[in-house]
Amino acid sequence: MAVLSFPLMLVPLVVYNLFAFDLLANYMSARWDAVLFSPTMISGAVFAFTLSDLFIVSALLLLCIEVLKATRIGNLSIVDHMLSMVVFIAFLVEFLLVREAATTLFFILMVITLIDVVAGFAISIRSATRDVAVGGY
Repeated sequence: MAVLSFPLMLVPLVVYNLFAFDLLANYMSARWDAVLFSPTMISGAVFAFTLSDLFIVSALLLLCIEVLKATRIGNLSIVDHMLSMVVFIAFLVEFLLVREAATTLFFILMVITLIDVVAGFAISIRSATRDVAVGGY
């Protein structure tokens, strides 16, 4: 059950730091602006999909899973919300204090994590009010 309370938004934070501090330099030489594919659209425009775009889409998919996890009821959901808040605080502190984190990509990831925290609490509070019956209603 402890695996279910793992904050998934920790994954983008760790992977970003692995890239930002060149800890993956032996395995990958690509930077955030590296184009992964660039198909030509019917309109004639070229759609360039970069590594940072892939990273944002991946973080949004993790956010969807986190929102689904927020619908659970019980003590495990409270732990999950607290861990999500810790991850957001880590994002915020790193954004403010670390030079490599002062990028638009990191800021967008931080906002996605903030949405995870706010949505998690809002969904939990809303679902908790439905579980409480006052006066038989």
